[in-house]
Amino acid sequence: MTNHGLAWQGPILDNHFHLNRNGRYLDAARDFKKAGGTNLVLIHCPDFSSPPTTREGHRITYQNTIEMAESVRREVGLGVRVVLGPHPAAFAHQFIQWVEQDGEGGKEQAIDNYRCSIEEAVKFYHEGKAHAIGEVGRPHWKVSEEIWELSNELLLETMSWAAGDGFALQLHVEGELESTYKDMAEMASRAGLSHDRLIRHYSPPNVDSLITQGLTPSVLIGKGALDTLLDSAPRSSHGFLLETDYMDDLRRPGAVLGPKTVPKRTQQLIAAGIDEELMWRAHVDLPNRLYGEE
Repeated sequence: MTNHGLAWQGPILDNHFHLNRNGRYLDAARDFKKAGGTNLVLIHCPDFSSPPTTREGHRITYQNTIEMAESVRREVGLGVRVVLGPHPAAFAHQFIQWVEQDGEGGKEQAIDNYRCSIEEAVKFYHEGKAHAIGEVGRPHWKVSEEIWELSNELLLETMSWAAGDGFALQLHVEGELESTYKDMAEMASRAGLSHDRLIRHYSPPNVDSLITQGLTPSVLIGKGALDTLLDSAPRSSHGFLLETDYMDDLRRPGAVLGPKTVPKRTQQLIAAGIDEELMWRAHVDLPNRLYGEE
């Protein structure tokens, strides 16, 4: 442990962390560890300038994320879970591009490509190389009604697959509105998926169960989130996770939050008097339940 002498001596997990071989890569993971971090959930990050367009392309890019996770385990000594899947922006952008090029044929191409991306991610899950699927969801910016409806249809399809195969989903969805939780909960019920198997990435800090509707919030733990999280945490029925959404983009240093943030905020929450059982749940029990033990 690197957090000797600090208030919290237990494990510390960042639930949404990206790495890029052309970014700070292993140095970012080392910063997390030096600050007291012990476990990362490494989220696949596609090349948005040229996302995969074939089944083999998806498999190759997923394999790269898996190999980065292996390097972090071996060279940095962190525990790493891997989450693979197609970012909703990839589908939206490819849909627009391909429909412009090929009309109805482009629409079918975009849908087929999304399904291939999920299928290949699920294969890695069943091979034991991925621990969940994500980040999947729907656009968080204004899109056409057709893209919005198709994104929801594909998300429902993915939830049904998750219900059948038993994996959790990390969600990338819009806004900070309570209505988003309600929509996702209703969709999960239609799919037969337990609500807590939906992990809302970039969650706002109010984790009151009346708002979260049984979903698992993964709180973006910026400094401004602390007071609301402290206030609402006792009313969270099954707990929450903490994340930075660290991007590892040299053009945007520290975006969204820096790699040291979750360890730092964990100590601040403990110092502010949060129940240590909630911290254990955030860093150990919930990750084990959602992703399986390492």
